[in-house]
Amino acid sequence: MIYQTIKQAKRIVVKVGTSTLAYGTGGLNLRRIERLAEVISDIKNSGREVILVSSGAIGVGAGVLGMMNRPSDTKDRQAAAAVGQCELMNYYGQLFHKYGHNVAQILLTKDTIDVAKSKENARNTFQTLLDYGVLPIVNANDTVSTEETDCGDNDTLSAIVATLVEADILIMLSDIDGLFDSDPRKNEHAKMIRIVKDIDENILQTASGAGTKNGTGGMITKLSAAKIATSAGIHTCINNGKHPEILYDILDGKETGTLFVAN
Repeated sequence: MIYQTIKQAKRIVVKVGTSTLAYGTGGLNLRRIERLAEVISDIKNSGREVILVSSGAIGVGAGVLGMMNRPSDTKDRQAAAAVGQCELMNYYGQLFHKYGHNVAQILLTKDTIDVAKSKENARNTFQTLLDYGVLPIVNANDTVSTEETDCGDNDTLSAIVATLVEADILIMLSDIDGLFDSDPRKNEHAKMIRIVKDIDENILQTASGAGTKNGTGGMITKLSAAKIATSAGIHTCINNGKHPEILYDILDGKETGTLFVAN
């Protein structure tokens, strides 16, 4: 029954992490991004609305600037984000245009969401772009944000966006297949948890930290995001983004990854 509901999802938020978009070097995984653009374009062609929340700007920018690791200093992080955001949007624009779709960039900070007037303006912008058939591509505004003004990690941002636009489903693509009862990188006998109806303390205890050196989020941030989204009535999925066509399986109602059921 739950999977039948997902098949009917009209408005979809897809979040892709740095580990999906880039190699460990920080360079873009061009083949994977092109496949992602093709799949999302096809989904849009079917009549569904898609909002893409994309990480990767800082990691890509760090690679362009020759930084050996993801910068921790605020000014270096902001500089890397400024460079990387141009790289990402330029490539996204080319790819989606190839498949007949226009894109728009939306950069958010915590202030945008916390202030009622700007929050309403953001909601109206999303709706207008969707009305025109444009694909909104969202990221935190890392070029100006600080610890006090950022939205946290992009997992949390994706849940905030999903709530803001009243999405039917939030799909988080990561470097892991879903939620396991223990860390599958350390325990080869770890078992996947297919359906979660309540994100309680037992579920939270299964979480681990960031999976790759260029990413900021880990399973704990995804569980926090899932809690925000499901509390707002939005089904949430965690799946591996290695093969972007997994989006077809999710929206076809197939049992894949981990599904967090909306409250």
